[in-house]
Amino acid sequence: MSRSGRFLVVLAASWFSGCVMGPNYRRPAVQTPDSFRGTTLPASESASLADLNWWEVFKDPSLAELIRTALAQNYDLRVAVARVEAARASLGIVRADQFPNFNATGDVVANRLSRNGSLALPPSILPSQNRTFGSVTLNLLSFEVDIWGRLRRATEAARANLLGAEENRKAVVATLVSDVAAAYFSLRELDSELEIAKVTLATRQESLSLIQTRQGGGVATLLDLRQAEELVYSAAETIPDIQQQIAQTENQISLMLGKNPGEVVRGRSLTDQELPPGVPAGLPSAMLGRRPDIRAAEQNLIAANAEIGAARAAYFPQISLTGFLGGQSTQLSNLFSPPNSVWNFTPQVAQPIFTAGRIRSNVKLAEASRKSALAQYEKAIQTAFAEVSNALVAHQKVRESYAQQERLLAAVEERTRLAYVRYRGGVDTLLDALDADRDQFQAQLTLARIKLSELLSVVQLYKALGGGWE
Repeated sequence: MSRSGRFLVVLAASWFSGCVMGPNYRRPAVQTPDSFRGTTLPASESASLADLNWWEVFKDPSLAELIRTALAQNYDLRVAVARVEAARASLGIVRADQFPNFNATGDVVANRLSRNGSLALPPSILPSQNRTFGSVTLNLLSFEVDIWGRLRRATEAARANLLGAEENRKAVVATLVSDVAAAYFSLRELDSELEIAKVTLATRQESLSLIQTRQGGGVATLLDLRQAEELVYSAAETIPDIQQQIAQTENQISLMLGKNPGEVVRGRSLTDQELPPGVPAGLPSAMLGRRPDIRAAEQNLIAANAEIGAARAAYFPQISLTGFLGGQSTQLSNLFSPPNSVWNFTPQVAQPIFTAGRIRSNVKLAEASRKSALAQYEKAIQTAFAEVSNALVAHQKVRESYAQQERLLAAVEERTRLAYVRYRGGVDTLLDALDADRDQFQAQLTLARIKLSELLSVVQLYKALGGGWE
């Protein structure tokens, strides 16, 4: 083997066995609770709501179709997908620096020499004044020997950025599924409010007609008539406001679907929405592996950790190899003949001597970035625990409120019926009947809003546990 070949083998062996600067990544220890606060089921005996696919949680066919459309057309999701593609391309660019680069160059130069110039050549020496020179070069090698692992650490950071971008895409999917479901349930609740308002308006208009008849017969007073009109107008006033909210919610859903503003197809009513029979939270440790935002935060930590090694490698010499092989000749026909061949092989070493603290500052910057990424990772975990606990508590307490509100509404409806019976019988004044009517209208609206809160608590719990992105 030639001397240059042996030198290449030694350098290659040094590259493959060389040390890698900087700390190797180790997942930080996280203290997880045995169970989520607010859960009513033993964590060790229950599966997790997040183990279900989103179409198994949200069973309304119209809602399922909206979610599918959003997953195909949503603008934020398309941006997230593009960022994944950009991160993949960036990894390819950074990784390419670890390998040798090859390229070929060639040129042909034609010129004319002057016989009267400063170096005039007579025809006996230079018969032709026109000369053509050609060269072809193959750059065999352009390569940095990564002894200290600078390029490998940069590739590690780029790979972590790619994985982080993919996890961010999954987080966008989870958020999109939950946002579409929440907006749809809000829309169905507004539909329920609109129906309640219209039924109440019709009932109050009937009562107003009765009072007008009684007032014409001298049985009811003008005050009774004005009070009845007040109830009619107050019910009528709520309808345009609810219709405005319905249109705006439809526009919000259309935007999430990547469509122009328009009507949204409805499915099941608010009260007919089917929920899972239970909402088990599962183990907190399992939640850490499901939530894409936590995994994205960990990938950011991995990338920041690798950047420390890349920054420290700048303290050490940078070794690069270059070489080329080719031919040069004044006769193009002899360009590739052995006497016209040329080659070159050049090892280079660059060692920083004085950088005015630049390298040290870069290392400190990388270490500070890692501390920031670690804090964000730990915060993401604690935020997840808090979100799950809040959703569990909300679901439990909202269900209790819904049961109590149902009893309250039944009592108010019976009170309203009795109050109007007593008024028509002349036993009681209209004031009690009108008060009961107001209370009934408000109780009906409150019951619909509590039902919405129950549905939204399931949506938030499902998202908090890390479901919805598959």
